Amino acid sequence: MGMKTLKLSAACLNQTPMDWDGNLSRIRGAVLEAREAGVNILCLPELVITGYGCEDMFLAPDTCLRAEAVLEQILDLAPEMVVVVGLPWRHSNTVFNVAAVICNGRISGLYAKQNLAGDGVHYEPRWFSAWPVDEVSVTEICGGEVLIGDLLFEVGGVTIGLEICEDAWVADRPGSEMSGYGVDVILNPSASHFAFGKQKVRERFVLEGSRAFGVAYVYANVLGNESGRVVFDGGAMIASAGELVAAEKRFSYKDWTLTTAVVDVELNQTKQAASASRVVEVSEHRGLIREGLEWTGCAEMPSAGIERKLWCKEEEFSRTVALALFDYMRKSYSRGFVLSLSGGADSSAVACLVKLSLDFAVVELGEDGVREKLAYFKLPEDKKDWMKVLLACVYQAADNSGDDTEDSARSLAESIGADYQRWNISQLVEGYTEMVSGGVGRELTWEDDDITLQNIQARVRAPGIWMLTNIRNGLLLATSNRSEAAVGYATMDGDTCGGVSPIAGIDKAFLRHWLNWLEMEGLPSVDDAGDQRGMAGIEPIPALCKVNALMPTAELRPEAYNQTDESDLMPYPVLDAIEKAAIRDKRSPKDVLTLMQDKWTEYDDVTIKVWVIKFFKLWSRNQWKRERYAPSFHLDDENLDPKTWCRFPILSAGFIKEIEEL
Repeated sequence: MGMKTLKLSAACLNQTPMDWDGNLSRIRGAVLEAREAGVNILCLPELVITGYGCEDMFLAPDTCLRAEAVLEQILDLAPEMVVVVGLPWRHSNTVFNVAAVICNGRISGLYAKQNLAGDGVHYEPRWFSAWPVDEVSVTEICGGEVLIGDLLFEVGGVTIGLEICEDAWVADRPGSEMSGYGVDVILNPSASHFAFGKQKVRERFVLEGSRAFGVAYVYANVLGNESGRVVFDGGAMIASAGELVAAEKRFSYKDWTLTTAVVDVELNQTKQAASASRVVEVSEHRGLIREGLEWTGCAEMPSAGIERKLWCKEEEFSRTVALALFDYMRKSYSRGFVLSLSGGADSSAVACLVKLSLDFAVVELGEDGVREKLAYFKLPEDKKDWMKVLLACVYQAADNSGDDTEDSARSLAESIGADYQRWNISQLVEGYTEMVSGGVGRELTWEDDDITLQNIQARVRAPGIWMLTNIRNGLLLATSNRSEAAVGYATMDGDTCGGVSPIAGIDKAFLRHWLNWLEMEGLPSVDDAGDQRGMAGIEPIPALCKVNALMPTAELRPEAYNQTDESDLMPYPVLDAIEKAAIRDKRSPKDVLTLMQDKWTEYDDVTIKVWVIKFFKLWSRNQWKRERYAPSFHLDDENLDPKTWCRFPILSAGFIKEIEEL
């Protein structure tokens, strides 16, 4: 008998919550492409029918009913194939996160997720119940009765098991038990959000699952900015016998991608037989479903192992936020972006990210592909004019603005091809100042009204930039970063204005480093090992030299004050280190002080103590600002977004007792 080979495929899809027709169209496209390629088993992502980010709408009965209607339209697409499709399903008045296993055009059963993600950006226990191990029930779906629960599927002599996303991240993962039943293929439909360096962790559990269980392991993931805050990087993988045999290029702008490999199932079975110390009869498994599908067979040789070079943090940041912005724009039907460009690091970083967003899209999709994605409005005939349509930058000069920042803003806008305007807001600032002075019966002075006079300059910039945004039917981008959010170093209704805040999830120290990297280095389109990237490189932006030469400053005080951000606060690297210890690691003020004094020996202990106390005071009193920030993108476990990651009371004692003890 010859070796038994199967063609396996993992699909990554860019879906939108409750976009029933659009989601179905993309699922159909992925299934038909896999069918055309002769794929035997296709795994689609978790909750791919509804979208992963439906939030409380998972509890609406209509959501499950519409998901069922979509599922019914998928069945006929895949004769002589196994297709796994994720959806929510209501059973016994409880909602479960399930994967429908379609075999030869009919539903074989629903595998239900056993371990729910309830940490960080995930709130699955709010909507779903975890299915108990070894339990099976009967449910009615698409006009017929099928088994639901902890299931295995034997199809044409090949045993298939499932782990849905979080199932594979826990210590006692379901695959461990499945291996005792002689499973041959494990499919993992996932919705695993992006975080810096996370792909390396995913790769470990895919490879280890494949090796330890002696199986072919197929991992599929969501792709793109699905619902606003959380970004999915795709990154499908297939491993066989502990070796990676296929991996997708991440951060694709396509509606879907397929990652395909041919595996030798019989070889894995032989390895299982050689290493198994205990074999459990498959027939004993209470949730075994047998299907008589005759595999069409695959004449290709098994896929060879591959080595991949994981991207550096600078590139992951570039590609994540760029893709997030592109999807946010098109899914909100915005006709480009508007930005108040100050010439400083934050707004300049945002402008560069918009430029990268378009560059990456054009390289991967081509001009026609970008036009199709943005078909709800008309782009200019000449691609050179696209950036003028997609990004409008305005430098809003006041009496305290400097020539260097204006030159920096203009040079950058021109170099990336954005529309550029210069406005003077001095008269507006003077008008408000005189009006309020008259109201309170005294002249406002820098000695008595410092914060008031700073804030009015930032707030006066908001109405005009909102007007331009309305005129252009665009999306206004806020420019505050995470370091500023931590201590409230931002003017509400000033620099925080916007529909989305692209850099609110990243610290200032990294942003400054990234801008220098982008000015000087970037990344070529291929690396030393050849075309491992398969995507556009990142061209350096020399015009950033003017931005990078400036010290970060709000430029809201008169020149004589020599205002800089770090003189107002503390050195940004110190601020970020305090934030990490205090907020991410939940250390007490006393512990943070000890850690900082050990870490920053170039500063005296008294200065460090002043900075630690300042941080905890500012953190506590500015939670209301963080609650009002425009949506930001999740990038790592140091996020401060109170709606998805870091909750803190708006009103608290402000660490009074703890600070006194210092």
